Amino acid sequence: MDKVVSLAKRRGFIYPSSEIYGGIAGFWDYGPLGTELKRNIKNEWWKSMVQRRTDVVGLDASIIMNPQVWKASGHVESFSDPLVECKLCHKRFRADKKEEVKEHAKKEHPDVKVEWTEPRAFNLLVKTELGVVEDKKLEAYLRGEITQGVFVNFKNVLDSNRVKIPFGIAQIGKAFRNEITPGNFTYRSREFEQMELEFFIAPDETEGVKWFEYWKKTRLDWYLSLGMNKVHLRYRDHADDEKAHYAKHATDIEYHAPFGWSEFEGIHHRGDWDLTRHKLSYKNDEGKEFVPWVIETSGGVDRSTLFFLLDAYFEDGKRVVLKLHPKLAPYKAAVFPLVANKEELVDVARKIYDNVREEYMVAWDDRGNIGKRYASQDEIGTPSCVTVDYQTLDDQTVTIRDRDTAEQKRIPIDGVLSEIRNQQL
Repeated sequence: MDKVVSLAKRRGFIYPSSEIYGGIAGFWDYGPLGTELKRNIKNEWWKSMVQRRTDVVGLDASIIMNPQVWKASGHVESFSDPLVECKLCHKRFRADKKEEVKEHAKKEHPDVKVEWTEPRAFNLLVKTELGVVEDKKLEAYLRGEITQGVFVNFKNVLDSNRVKIPFGIAQIGKAFRNEITPGNFTYRSREFEQMELEFFIAPDETEGVKWFEYWKKTRLDWYLSLGMNKVHLRYRDHADDEKAHYAKHATDIEYHAPFGWSEFEGIHHRGDWDLTRHKLSYKNDEGKEFVPWVIETSGGVDRSTLFFLLDAYFEDGKRVVLKLHPKLAPYKAAVFPLVANKEELVDVARKIYDNVREEYMVAWDDRGNIGKRYASQDEIGTPSCVTVDYQTLDDQTVTIRDRDTAEQKRIPIDGVLSEIRNQQL
């Protein structure tokens, strides 16, 4: 974990937010490479969940909505964590995190007996105010989840698009929570991004089981298709006493992180909770009106990014490699002139670089010796390195090196783009 956190800062994946002023707990900024990695994850999700399906449409709802939305959804009443407070230092911890509570007492107060308050519920919604006149401001909330934006637009989507049940509405966006104990790098943050699907089905037990199992498998298979190690993934069903207030059934996809098995996507059978609360319904072609059930898949973009980094980190002797799937890699290739001060080599390399850059993010590196350049690209996950050398001037071929195997081969200059395209399949 420490090595990945260090690499993320050093190579421009993730920085502490507003670090020059001491940072702020639970907030993170994505650097040039982290921005590309995160964008690639979201793009692949969108392709899988919307672009390549005929039964899902997309949505981008606002972060701030009428506060009545959160009252109707039950979040004002139920969106809370039970917390206990250390009576010595007044730090708060989630009551269900018993190991964290024990560790705090052992580490911070080893010589005294720690007394704790009774568990109290703290609402996780982040409040804000709208308006310019101080005593007339409207109290609102930053959304605690992106889900409700779909439900309040359910009728709008029905009226404006030719969708019929079963169908889904997908969305990617920011959410905010008053996490009392953010931690484990970007895993538990106060500002985070979600990628969610709300899939509407007929209110039928058989349909519910079918689609719940379908989306469980589909979502796990997506992570496997992008290179995650199967032994690091598992399902975990929620017990009755831990399910959310809206859930008929709930299963998490968990990753075996350095800090333990940790949830980063949930598949939830929400029943008719949400549409009923918002007083919405659906009428089929036969004129029958009913409240649909909802199967939800809710994945964390930031958590997925962290786990893709952890899963890809590999040490081969002194060589550090991020074995990111080529579709996720920030740069799809790097282009080098063998010698930086040889104009004829630089000119050819620049033409290749400019050609590839029309389609893909590609790195240019002419610093130091070729070995250090390879090592630098390995560490940030670049799948291929293309080197223009003196032989290139004779026969119009270049060396292309594979990140994972370090094997090299010569290919024609006009085959470079095709080689990179093939890696993206």
